[in-house]
Amino acid sequence: MEKITVEHLSKAFGQAGVLKDVSFSVNDGEFLSILGPSGCGKTTILRILIGLETADAGRIVMDGRDITSAPSAQRRMGIVFQNYALFENMTVLKNVTYALLNSATSKKQYSKAEAAAKAKEMLELVGLSEHLDKKPRQLSGGQQQRVAIARTLALKPDVILFDEPMSALDVDTRLTLRTELKELQKRFGTTMIYITHDQEEAFAMSDRIMVMDSGLIHQLDTPQNIIDHPADDYVERFVIKNINTKINSLIQFARVSKAGVEAEDAK
Repeated sequence: MEKITVEHLSKAFGQAGVLKDVSFSVNDGEFLSILGPSGCGKTTILRILIGLETADAGRIVMDGRDITSAPSAQRRMGIVFQNYALFENMTVLKNVTYALLNSATSKKQYSKAEAAAKAKEMLELVGLSEHLDKKPRQLSGGQQQRVAIARTLALKPDVILFDEPMSALDVDTRLTLRTELKELQKRFGTTMIYITHDQEEAFAMSDRIMVMDSGLIHQLDTPQNIIDHPADDYVERFVIKNINTKINSLIQFARVSKAGVEAEDAK
């Protein structure tokens, strides 16, 4: 069942056409990655979906309702940014509690005590029960991103948008968060749209991947079908060759590391 349908979306900034008659759909409960290089239009799609930008043409339908002109607060979507967007003067617990008490979709649902209890529950879910009273600056980048994810999940949006949320994190933290995010998606059944320029990340996490360049969709398919049947030369070059290069680099790194260990053991 389709959760979101995007029809003939176009957007230009000045003379530059950023999106060019883009159409696609997102299934209910799906993890869809939008993959492409910087400037391809993927973040503009995200901003239009949540209502931070207005499209020049086209429409967005969610659960059968046209939300093209709906205010952000009425779209039942949450967003997790790359820079976390946390309040530095508040504790971890208060960051999530504040969102529950002030969001247009939840502020009438909770008393202060209920909001704090809900916030604590969500933070425990992402493994931050020991950090409730810390300020964001006292946390690692991965922990701060977990706070941002907990805050968004607490608001119970129908769709969560991710704007390259792991690009500033180290490799080990990214790998851990990938696994945790997929587990959370399965637990909550939330539709997730994930913006990334990292081919490996998209293929590791997604039910389907939308490959973009220069405001156009080159292919929208499952990871396996993209590998087996790339739609054109761009997909072959940007996706397949880049993944193969990364795999070969990892193999070479493993070989060098193994050789170093063996040489050390032989001394």
